[in-house]
Amino acid sequence: MDTFISLLLGVSLSAACGFRVFVPLLVVSAAAIVGHLDLPSNVAWVGTDHALIAFAVASSLEIAGYYIPWFDHLLDTVATPLAIVAGTVVTAATAPDMSPLAQWTLAAIAGGGAAGLTKGVLNLLRIGSTATSGGLTNPILATLELLVALGLSALAIALPVVAGVVVLGVLPFVTYRLWRFLFKRQPQPRTIDEAVP
Repeated sequence: MDTFISLLLGVSLSAACGFRVFVPLLVVSAAAIVGHLDLPSNVAWVGTDHALIAFAVASSLEIAGYYIPWFDHLLDTVATPLAIVAGTVVTAATAPDMSPLAQWTLAAIAGGGAAGLTKGVLNLLRIGSTATSGGLTNPILATLELLVALGLSALAIALPVVAGVVVLGVLPFVTYRLWRFLFKRQPQPRTIDEAVP
């Protein structure tokens, strides 16, 4: 059961990395420093004071960057691969004791996949926001992303099962709906032969 809860914790934090890359790492680092979260020895560096400071600075710069017009799109191109890496690291950090091969394989598939999927969906939403409003609504989207990243990270640490169920329930649904919206088939015009009975 501990493995299942750890997996839900990792996937939830990884999905939060898709909203903001460094915020979940900052939360994990703080939780490890105060003793709320035990990290495997090969990622114990995440729970150090130096890592906490680095994640705090990186989080601040990332948050500020998303409020700069047009820079937010440039930031997305850098943040997308970083989110996958961060999702992998955060899932590995929450994994129970297992062989390093199993730990990092699970982290790459579950964590990197959840972070990449979340980030991809948000990138499409930002492109849509820019296209429909000329970028005027992008700061609102950035604020919502930050709030979700903070809320989901805190929920994952406090109630990993609830956070995992939310992520595993909402993320596939949102992805499916967005896919349907973007790639819905246009109705084909009827030919003359089909129109005549």
